[in-house]
Amino acid sequence: MNERLSNNKSGPHVIPLKVYLSIGSSLLVLTAVTITVSFVDLGGWNVVVALLIASIKGSLIALFFMHLLYDKKIYSIVFSMGLLFLSIFIALTMFDTLRRGDIDMIKAVPFKKEAVIYENMPAPDTTSAHNTDGR
Repeated sequence: MNERLSNNKSGPHVIPLKVYLSIGSSLLVLTAVTITVSFVDLGGWNVVVALLIASIKGSLIALFFMHLLYDKKIYSIVFSMGLLFLSIFIALTMFDTLRRGDIDMIKAVPFKKEAVIYENMPAPDTTSAHNTDGR
């Protein structure tokens, strides 16, 4: 077992306390930035900015607190590829959900206008041209 440990090139390392404190304060600042940005109306970009800040915070935690920066580089590559694919999948999902109204011209109207659930609600707008059959 000692031979296996002695062949490990990424052996133990000590990070100074100053680095931990600076990374911890950076995480606190990024949390404050996240909270501040949540009150600003950026439209569809709010989610993008929040996910970008969260990715930076997660990367700092993985690199320094989980010692990924000092480990084998293949682990950093796997972590980076995971973040890349996650951001691609989220971006594709956002493109889909933001542009659905361009394709589907039918607006939300009740299936059965006489249903009990719609008694106390205002009548839906049925003046649009593509909504003539009541669906």
